[in-house]
Amino acid sequence: QVQLVESGGGLVQAGGSLRLSCAVSGRTYRSYAMGWFRQAPGLEREFVAVIDWSGGSPYYADSVKGRFTISRDNAKNTVYLQMNSLKPEDTAVYYCAADFRVSGSSIRERDYDYWGQGTQVTVSS
Repeated sequence: QVQLVESGGGLVQAGGSLRLSCAVSGRTYRSYAMGWFRQAPGLEREFVAVIDWSGGSPYYADSVKGRFTISRDNAKNTVYLQMNSLKPEDTAVYYCAADFRVSGSSIRERDYDYWGQGTQVTVSS
């Protein structure tokens, strides 16, 4: 089994920054891509960003491109989401997820094998 634990959420004013972390533990027996998704109240969960094992091919949703940066430290089994210039519409529960497929780095929820419990991000106007 693989466990994912997010941290770093909180309340921030519009224009501010937060850095989310996702610690991965358990039987990580092969390389895996890591994604971030979010779910706002009353809405479906949506893709935010993904990074492959090497960290060389990050991909972002248009809504966060230029403001968010995904990165990873494989030695620490941790992935990060640096969020700058936050907007009230970024308010959501943020989830990290691990994709163990050989051709990982997907934007689709169904391709992910393991999920964290989520961390709340609230951006006030």
